[in-house]
Amino acid sequence: MDKTMAIEQALAAVQDGHTVMVGGFGVPGTPFMLIDQLLAQGTRNLTLIKNEANEAGMGVSKLLEAGRVRTLVASHLGLNPTAVAMMNRGEIEVELYPQGILAEKIRAGGAGLLGVVTDIGIDTILRESRQLVPIDGREAILEPALRADIALIHAATADRAGNLQFAKSARNFCPLMAMAAERVIVETETVVPTGSLDPDAVHLPGAFVDHIVVLDELTEEYGVLTHHVL
Repeated sequence: MDKTMAIEQALAAVQDGHTVMVGGFGVPGTPFMLIDQLLAQGTRNLTLIKNEANEAGMGVSKLLEAGRVRTLVASHLGLNPTAVAMMNRGEIEVELYPQGILAEKIRAGGAGLLGVVTDIGIDTILRESRQLVPIDGREAILEPALRADIALIHAATADRAGNLQFAKSARNFCPLMAMAAERVIVETETVVPTGSLDPDAVHLPGAFVDHIVVLDELTEEYGVLTHHVL
């Protein structure tokens, strides 16, 4: 089994109107080359689910600035004033969730749950836009699970069957998103023969991975991603 392929072939699966989860917490784990190819192929009207909007001029902000995104689901936009301005002008729809709630909504989607119940935000204006449910005599918020058509993630190492290792904090949202998407496209710094990874050191099993794109090099955008996990 060999899931490696050219980046153009892998990204052809992303269609107009798709919901796309994008791994990363700032730079670590963000698949910059996959994002650039998505931009180049002209896919539009996307719903993006990512922890944040990267910084202006890089990562998913390129898609926002090019007008390719209809809705952004995130936990914050504070590092990207361009995205904040677009939201304020009504050029994109933005759904913001506390970071832990966003992660739990994605985890629930991957686990096949309909949603999660929480008291986070119950005493704030968030309750006005959420479905409330009674739990043991208390009110709680029902947060629907999140799933996506596509997940784009970055891994330090992959074998050809799709078993992945992530470098330190670059793991972040990536495994959760891979479990919550119909199709998972991975860019990797290093590809090794199937069976060469220690099974106890695999962070995401290949069963969750559909396509692998091998990076020729890491561009300046990748910044801190200089250490491989082997």
